[in-house]
Amino acid sequence: MAKNNLLSEQLNYNGASETPTHLHLCSYNAALVEKSTTDSFDELKQSLVGDRVNWVQVYGLQNAATIRQVCEHFDIDFLTTQDILNANHLTKIEEHDRYNVIILKLLSREKDGAYTPQQLGIVQGDSFLITFTERETDFFNEILSALDKNVLKIRNRQTDYLLSVILNSAMAGFMSILTTMEDELEDLEERFLSPDSYDAPGIEEIQAHRRNHRLIRKCILPLKEQINKLFHTENTLLHKNNRPFFNDVNDHLQFALQALEGCRDTISALIDLYISSNDRRMNSIMKQLTVVSTIFIPLTFLAGIWGMNFSFMPELNWKYGYLCAWILMIALAVGIYYYFKHKKWY
Repeated sequence: MAKNNLLSEQLNYNGASETPTHLHLCSYNAALVEKSTTDSFDELKQSLVGDRVNWVQVYGLQNAATIRQVCEHFDIDFLTTQDILNANHLTKIEEHDRYNVIILKLLSREKDGAYTPQQLGIVQGDSFLITFTERETDFFNEILSALDKNVLKIRNRQTDYLLSVILNSAMAGFMSILTTMEDELEDLEERFLSPDSYDAPGIEEIQAHRRNHRLIRKCILPLKEQINKLFHTENTLLHKNNRPFFNDVNDHLQFALQALEGCRDTISALIDLYISSNDRRMNSIMKQLTVVSTIFIPLTFLAGIWGMNFSFMPELNWKYGYLCAWILMIALAVGIYYYFKHKKWY
């Protein structure tokens, strides 16, 4: 029986990752950026600076007590903390009085072609942004590098701009995955339409892409409705001058949704092609068997006549009867075969 989380004060991570919990802090303003790493939030807390943007990166959710410390320090409510520790939580965006919450999935591809989801939790406040990931990831490397170099004056902007950059990176990841899937599906389609029937893909390959598509769809589709929660004017944590960047995030999301729909149509077409190809192959086999059967039916008829045990059958005592029987049966078989070829039935 499922446990009611509203009746429990316990916080537990329910995912499969065994990455130990450790914290990274990137504290910056227009003039400088400082970074630190620790396993204890009590140590990290001393490095928080009030007049800077404090980006706290939490890697590994095994230590629920540390997660609770982080959330309590920034006045993040208990239910949001539970959602962060729930690795199976659905993609969602919520607006609270003092912060915005975004929970989505990052996908990484394994050697067998399957995708493994990793939950990314983001809490954005006025002067802080906290990211929670289940495992170590290089997802933030490009953003951290941009902060070091102050690309496009990123350090001059507020936390909402940093949030838009992280969301844009997530959308770029989805687009890269979908572009790869589109290319692979096109290759499968070409193999189906190739004259070489031996190279036709099997149902296992199509099913693998179908499973990946379902997973990606589950990660992206909820954002279609949820992202509108960030756009209404009452959301004071998104400044007017940074709203165009969130519109850009929404544009990329729409492109990803269109690509997702295109992949779905291609997968459906591939399934139809597979069924059609199987039917065509089966028809070809049945046609060949029918030709063979048609050739041997008159030969079996002749063999049946000559195999009867009547006393008076003139052919049985004829000197050349055996030879003529072979000539007749061969001529009959060849004649039927060429007749089918002439009619283009074979």
